[in-house]
Amino acid sequence: MSGPYAPPLAGVRVLELGHYVAAPFATRLLGDLGAEVIKVEPPAGDPVRQWGARYKGSAPWWSVHARNKQCITLNLKNPGAKAIVLDLVRRCDALVENFRPGQLAKMGFSDEVLHQVRPELVIAHISGYGQDGPGRDQAAFGVIGEAIGGLRYLTNHPPGTTDLPPVRCGISIGDSVAGIYAALGVVAGLLRRTRTGRGGEVDVALSESVLSLLEGSLPEYSTLGTIRQPTGGGIATAAPTNAYRSHDGVWMLIAANSDPLFHKLCALMGQPGLADQPEYAGNQARCAHAAALDKIIAAWSAGLDADVLEAKLQEADIPHTRAYTIADIAADAQFRARKMVQEVEDPQLGPVLHPGVVPKMDHVPDAPRSCGPALGADTEAVLCGLLGYTPERYAALRQEGAL
Repeated sequence: MSGPYAPPLAGVRVLELGHYVAAPFATRLLGDLGAEVIKVEPPAGDPVRQWGARYKGSAPWWSVHARNKQCITLNLKNPGAKAIVLDLVRRCDALVENFRPGQLAKMGFSDEVLHQVRPELVIAHISGYGQDGPGRDQAAFGVIGEAIGGLRYLTNHPPGTTDLPPVRCGISIGDSVAGIYAALGVVAGLLRRTRTGRGGEVDVALSESVLSLLEGSLPEYSTLGTIRQPTGGGIATAAPTNAYRSHDGVWMLIAANSDPLFHKLCALMGQPGLADQPEYAGNQARCAHAAALDKIIAAWSAGLDADVLEAKLQEADIPHTRAYTIADIAADAQFRARKMVQEVEDPQLGPVLHPGVVPKMDHVPDAPRSCGPALGADTEAVLCGLLGYTPERYAALRQEGAL
C-alpha cells in the first residue's frame, strides 16, 4: 500500500541478517509499521524456531517473532550466497544485523562494501558491547547486557533479606530494548537520508541500551556517591507502592503514594488515623518507614480474597492491579478493546493470539499482514521475483548449496 493512507514505513525495504532476539525484534517493529522485511536465515533456520513450547511441531513464539517478514534461506558460508546478499542490499533501504562485531566484514559485508553497493543504505549493528572499545569482541547475550547495564543487580530483594541470586525479569529484556533502539535508529537514519541523500550506520549495544534505562542512578552516584540498591517489590522514592498478597494467594499491586491516596487507603483499611501518625505523614516519612507500613497493608490484604480486594480498591479509586499472568492478559477487556490482544490465523498453527502493534498510529493495521512463515517459504519468490533470477539460476544456486 502506498499514498497518504499507507502505514508510515510503507515502501521501506529492510534486510535482516539477524538471529535469536535483538535484530529480529527490531525488524518486527519496523514490519509492524509497514516496512517490507526480508529475513535471511541459515538453511537450518533461526534458533528461535525451536525455542519455547511446541505446538503442531512449531514454536508459537515464531508466529510473532517473524510476523510481517519474508523468510529466505541462504548459506552465507557459500560463495554463491554473497552475490545474492549484495543483490538484496541494492534493493533495500536498511539492513539490521546482530553478529559479533567484525563478523559481517569477515563474510565480505563490511560497511564499506555495503555502501559501495548502496550508498543510501542505513546499517544497524546490534552487539553486546558496541562496535568499538576494549570490550567489543567479548561474547554476550541479552542476560549479559542486563547485568553489565546494571539491571540484574537491581532485580532483587533489599540487601541482607535473601541469599538467592538476583532474578531475571522473565523475558529477554536486554535484547528487546536493544531492538527498540535499533528500530528507532533505523527510522532516524532514514529521516536523515531524506535530507542528505546518504545512508549511515547505527551502533546499538545491549549493555548501553539497558544502562540508558537506569533513571538517575548515574548522576546520583557521581554527585552523592550513592549506589542504588535493590528494593524488592517497592520503590525507594515512593510509599506505599508494593505488591501485597490476598487471602487466596493473588499478588495485588497497590500504589497509594500520594498523600490523598494514602488517606483513602487508610480509611479503606479501617485505620483513618494511620495517615496522621508522624512516621507516615508525608511521602518522605513513609519511605523511611516503608517496611513497617508494608506489614500493615499486607496484614489487611491477607484477610480479603482478590476479587473483594480489587472491588474495594476500585471503589476507592486507588491505583491497583493484580499481577497479571498471561491468562489474565488474554482475557483483559482493555487489551481486547484496543486490539492489543487479538486472534489471527496462522497458516501453520491455526487460530493464535498475537500482541498488537505499539505505537498505535493512523493507517497502521492492528493485525499482522502475515505470521512467521515456514523455513525458506519465500526464498524462490524473493530471488526470482524481486531479484529477477531465472528458474535455471535458482535451481543452480540450490544445487550448489547456496540456499
